[in-house]
Amino acid sequence: MHNKITLFFAMMSAPVLAGATGTNLADTTRILDEVTVVESAAKAPVPLLPLDVRIINNSTIENSTATNLLPVLQNRVPGMFVTARSLAGYGVSGGAAGSVSIRGVGGGNKVLFLIDGQPQWAGIFGHSLPDTYVTNDVQRVEVVSGPSSLLYGSGAMGGSVNLITRRAEADGVNGKIRLAGGSFGTVKAGGRIGYKKGGLRALAAASYERSDGNRAGLGYWLANQYASMSYDFNPHWEIGVNGMVTETRADNPGEEFRTLPLNMWAKQLRTTASLFVKNRYSRASGGLQAYYNWGKHDIDDGLDSHNAPRTFLFHSKDFNMGATLYQALKLWRENDLSLGIDFKHWGGKAHNTDKTSSEESPIVDKHVNEVAAYAMMQQAFCDNFLSFNGGIRFEHSSQFGNQWVPQAGFILRPIRSHRIKFSYGRGFRSPNIRELYMYPPHNPDLKPELMDNYEVELRQWLLGSRMNFGVAFYYIKGENMIQQVRIDGRQRNVNTGKFYNRGVEIDFSYEITPQLSFTANYAYFYTETEIVGAPKNKLFGEISYTPGHWQFSVDAMGVWDLRTEKTTESYGLLNARVAYTFPLATPLTLFAKGENITAARYQINYGFPMPKATFMAGIEWKF
Repeated sequence: MHNKITLFFAMMSAPVLAGATGTNLADTTRILDEVTVVESAAKAPVPLLPLDVRIINNSTIENSTATNLLPVLQNRVPGMFVTARSLAGYGVSGGAAGSVSIRGVGGGNKVLFLIDGQPQWAGIFGHSLPDTYVTNDVQRVEVVSGPSSLLYGSGAMGGSVNLITRRAEADGVNGKIRLAGGSFGTVKAGGRIGYKKGGLRALAAASYERSDGNRAGLGYWLANQYASMSYDFNPHWEIGVNGMVTETRADNPGEEFRTLPLNMWAKQLRTTASLFVKNRYSRASGGLQAYYNWGKHDIDDGLDSHNAPRTFLFHSKDFNMGATLYQALKLWRENDLSLGIDFKHWGGKAHNTDKTSSEESPIVDKHVNEVAAYAMMQQAFCDNFLSFNGGIRFEHSSQFGNQWVPQAGFILRPIRSHRIKFSYGRGFRSPNIRELYMYPPHNPDLKPELMDNYEVELRQWLLGSRMNFGVAFYYIKGENMIQQVRIDGRQRNVNTGKFYNRGVEIDFSYEITPQLSFTANYAYFYTETEIVGAPKNKLFGEISYTPGHWQFSVDAMGVWDLRTEKTTESYGLLNARVAYTFPLATPLTLFAKGENITAARYQINYGFPMPKATFMAGIEWKF
């Protein structure tokens, strides 16, 4: 391991070879260093949570030139890891990837993804939808490491990722067009246009990408459209509506050692829409939001265990709808109170269709209702020398009954540039419809999985906050985990599993000059339970340099002791980006990037070797 760490830092000390389009490369992940409340989209402010909260800003997203958000987030959040099986496209069903874990807690649906505070998951299977999280629509991302169930309820057991969508900010008409192409027949195109006049804001965005993949049968394409409109009646009240449609297909040939290709494909259509009303006052802010998310999945699972083509196709339609009412109040000096009520109605139906006769065979048709109320308070003393956070959530489910979710913590600032934080939080995950009702070993009497998280963080700001260093220690205890147990000769889902995770996370950033910056993070994770897709060690670093109209950056990631389905992997990746912006009235930028430029051989999903060196180049025009 010593040699691999040495190699990592050798790569990081190499000449800065590349960069990306954007405005300010030093504006990277923001560590919340204040206890004051900032407005959060369509939900209570996340700074009230006494947990590790990181804001991935617009410049970081833009400079990455990535089209999917998950790789960007994995680099910036120390304890986060995302499984992948190819150059692009995560897919669903057998052999799928895009499974997100934070501090070893994740898998299919233990980290909750949201869009503007709306929970996003497939209503039947409960898993996240990684292919739909595209960068073209997103302004910033709020990531909470640790249980966020106090705010969001079920599914946020291991953490939450809230995608805040874009909106028109500049007066008049403005927008961007980006075209890129590269290895394995990969093509990416996207654009957006916004309009603002007075209190009216409107924005539309669209993107398309495709790739042949690094193996035969790994083709992929995605089309995404987003639109939003809002109107400020006055400085205090706003009403708005937004919607998104994403359609994607991912092919899967199966593991590389198969004698016959699996010939599996999965196609999904996802839509989301919301209507909101917000208020903003000096001592109060909040709003009401109603949302409706719907999805349709069509899947051919290819060959069966006897290498014969399956005789049926799988189809599902799912929904996830609800409303949230929230209000943040400043009752007195150095006090913040947040109250909220949530209602969720989710579920769906699935069936198989015979390929020859088109005869349908029903599988499931179920739904679940959930209603919850929560309250959080933060009280500071002695000009923020000491702050206490506490909150409680009560949730009632039509499936499992009642659940209480407590959370508490404190922040101590012995000096202005130093912070000590302690937090405790509970998270939970409701069983999904597949676990409850679909296929043996289903069990309709399952209860929620539970997790307790304890964390201590030390953080120091130096050189006028140009340098930032933090270290966090955590201990996690999970119980009531759903596992398969043989009862009376048959497999059955029961609440019996336990796990204990512990670890340390370190992050460092330094703005050396306004043009030169460095950021790095490291995560060590330990558990006695064998967990697939959660490395024991993960190290990331990036150097960014922006002289004049040029932008350069180089980044490296080292991963050690990553457990796949059958192997343990360790690898190092080196990536580089470069861009030049022509000084025109409407800026025109040429950019290029290389990923895994040392051609490291590795796999994250067993039997799916990741591509060696890949290259992309393109053009971007802002108007």
